Amino acid sequence: MSSLHKSRIADFQDVLKEPSIALQKLRELSFSGIPCEGGLRCLCWKILLNYLPLERASWTSILAKQRELYAQFLREMIIQPGIAKANMGASREDVTFEDHPLNPSPDSRWNTYFKDNEVLLQIDKDVRRLCPDISFFQMATEYPCLLILDPQNEFETLRKRVEQTTLKSQTVARNRSGVTNMSSPQKNASSPALNEYEVLPNGCEAHWEVVERILFIYAKLNPGIAYVQGMNEIVGPLYYTFATDPNSEWKEHAEADTFFCFTNLMAEIRDNFIKSLDDSQCGITYKMEKVYSTLKERDVELYLKLQEQNIRPQFFAFRWLTLLLSQEFLLPDVIRIWDSLFADDSRFDFLLLVCCAMLILIREQLLQGDFTVNMRLLQDYPITDVCLILQKATELQDCK
Repeated sequence: MSSLHKSRIADFQDVLKEPSIALQKLRELSFSGIPCEGGLRCLCWKILLNYLPLERASWTSILAKQRELYAQFLREMIIQPGIAKANMGASREDVTFEDHPLNPSPDSRWNTYFKDNEVLLQIDKDVRRLCPDISFFQMATEYPCLLILDPQNEFETLRKRVEQTTLKSQTVARNRSGVTNMSSPQKNASSPALNEYEVLPNGCEAHWEVVERILFIYAKLNPGIAYVQGMNEIVGPLYYTFATDPNSEWKEHAEADTFFCFTNLMAEIRDNFIKSLDDSQCGITYKMEKVYSTLKERDVELYLKLQEQNIRPQFFAFRWLTLLLSQEFLLPDVIRIWDSLFADDSRFDFLLLVCCAMLILIREQLLQGDFTVNMRLLQDYPITDVCLILQKATELQDCK
């Protein structure tokens, strides 16, 4: 470890040990990248995403309260309808009489259960193919949800719910190993194919199952947006970061902590996922056009070339912006980019500059290429050095 790196770690530790965290100082340090040693990134992200307050003294009580709240969500929302009412005091006979799977009432728990299954099936399809370049999400977590897996509780795992539902044939195509077949446009590192992994035995949970539960609870609590494809790519890097925290006490609660950080992050970017807001000033169309207007200010020749070829920002920037570049780079590089995004005061303005920097850094290829070549460049971005990209984006920011 270099002396410079040791010095950076010491700088973070000095800021984080203060009774009241100096947020601006933490932002400045984090913008240049957060060291992964000692769980620093996990802690900094929780502060930068407004999960932990600046006053250290309140951390223990707030974490305990939020983790218990998440456990309450699990108890209330991942439960079989008939059993739910029986547990609330009604006999099973009364439950069957009052509510049953064919009850058309909107208030029927069974009706809600079946609607939830439609959302769950989409989540399940997406999370099974999360980050295919690494094996992490297919591996068993050290901390499966005991509340769900305890045979004394009449809860069910979401995986079993998907497997048992009569709707499964509509969505989930399974191979003989029990893992969803998939292909991903993301850059692949050398890793085992997903279909080499076996289904985990009862009592174990894969990390993707934890992510599935987080997204399902989020969808239940936010019916206005529910679940939109791509949210899995937002929650994945958050969960990976927290679930690999070297502090075992915090790693044990990675699920609950990820849920609240994801909820806070979605509060800032959720407009990108709401189709009815696409053309509003807070919607994704406006932000995509902002990438091009920024490019026009910084490199008019490149801007005119893309316009001449009718290469619209929707063709590539939609994915870049909506998924916070999580599909353009390998996971460690995505995490590094997110250090800067979370640390910036107006962090998703900085994302626009990162996208603009990505265009400028391949300007020579774009200026020489035809439509087909350029679309291939933009949809499979060739530069893998994210530090170079962030440096260029910072230069654009400083030139404002």
